[in-house]
Parts: sequence; structure tokens; C-alpha cells
Amino acid sequence: KAIKRYFPVFVLPTLIAFTIGFLAPFVLGVYLSFCKFTTVTDAKFIGLSNYAKILGDGDFLHSLWFTALFTIVTVLLINIFAFAVAMLLTKNIKGTNIFRTVFFMPNLIGGIVLGYVWQLLLNGILAHFQKTLTYSSKYGFWGLVILMLWQQIGYMMIEAAQIDGANKVQLLRYVTIPMVMPSITICTFLTLTNGFKLFDQNLALTNGGPDKMSEMLALNIYNTFYGRTGWEGVGQAKAVVFFIIVGVIALIQNKMTTSKEVQQ
Repeated sequence: KAIKRYFPVFVLPTLIAFTIGFLAPFVLGVYLSFCKFTTVTDAKFIGLSNYAKILGDGDFLHSLWFTALFTIVTVLLINIFAFAVAMLLTKNIKGTNIFRTVFFMPNLIGGIVLGYVWQLLLNGILAHFQKTLTYSSKYGFWGLVILMLWQQIGYMMIEAAQIDGANKVQLLRYVTIPMVMPSITICTFLTLTNGFKLFDQNLALTNGGPDKMSEMLALNIYNTFYGRTGWEGVGQAKAVVFFIIVGVIALIQNKMTTSKEVQQ
């Protein structure tokens, strides 16, 4: 009874912070996506014009395709490797805790730093073939994939490491996977959203080169908003579309994985 009585007192500070820090800016952002503006104070409502421009923006459509392909590849590879490493480290291997630490540490490094570090490493390797990461979009694509694998496998390994026993190959399908399905749900959700939201690493590693061919959605929105005069409203409209895409994908993925949990 005491908890119920004082419940509003404890919830109010969080609700105020959520309203100021997220809800109010989100509502304002949606409104601005229907406006032409340079600052919030001079916004002029123009209807769906900004959204119409998105459909004719080839760079945005390419970024959408590029991001979707990148997300599919990284979701599969990160979760497969993380699951394999988690299973391996449940065995009685000497130095298991050290291996866990080594695999997890890359997740603690900031995306910008990782981007520049891997840019030096990969460009150094490609220099032997007289190529760079921005020579072709495929080099930038696989460079981003390698970076993401190196950074996130350790974190997803921790999420998947709830495996207790049943580590024989023939028990994988009917025992191990059903047992860690909640972890698989979390890992899939995180890798999906991380793939679509990738910005820092893309900015540092390739900056969208060559000629925006390795530009992902978040970087495209940033470049539209801050790099194209008079397109601030279009950039805001892209951000709203981006939010809807990520939200829908996350909901579908969560629905599919949770339904599998219930069936199992």
C-alpha cells in the first residue's frame, strides 16, 4: 500500500526527464519534418513536400539499400560467431576468463576511435594491392563489417553465455538453442538496431566514400541536415522515416523471436 501511495512521487522525476529529453524533442522533430526551416523559430509548414523529395533522392535510397544489406550480413555473422565463442568458452578451457575479457574489450572503445584505428589497419593492408577503403564501395562495406564483428562479437558473446551444459553437436537444435532463445532475441534485436543506427564508424572509416557509395542511413541524414542548405526539413523527414523503419523492423523481429520462444 505504501509503495502504491508514493508511486507517483518516484515516477514523476523520470517522467519529467523523459518528456524533456525525448518526448518533446521527438514531437517537435516530427512537426519540423513537415516544415521548411533553418532554425526552430522560423519553421514554415509546407505539408508533405519534404517526404516527396525523399522519394527522388537517389543517395538516400542507395543508403537504405546499403544499410539493409550491411545489417543482414552483420546480424548473421555477429550472432553466429558470438554463439560459437560462447559455446566454446563454456568448456573447461584454461584461461577462459582472460579470453572473455579480450573478446569483450573492443566493445568499450568508442566508434570514432575504432573507425580511425581500423582505417589505418585496413588501408595499410590494401596499400599492398594499391587500393584503399574508398577505392570501391565493396571495400568500404567489408571494412565496416570487419569492424562491427570485431567490436560486437564480445558483447553478444556475453549475452549468449547463459549456456549450461548440453554442448554436444547433436543437442544443439533441440536443447541448446531453445535454452538460449531469450538471449538470441536480445542479441538479434541489438545487432539489428546497431546495424541500422551505425554512424560513428561509418564517418571515421570511409565517410561515405567513394562518392557516397558506402554512405549509410545515419550518415546520409547527417549530411542532408548539415551539408545541404535549404534541406533541413528533408533531413528531418528522413530522420522520421529512419525512426519508423527501425521501429517496425524491431517490432517484427521481437514478435518473430518471442513467438518461437513460446512454441519451444
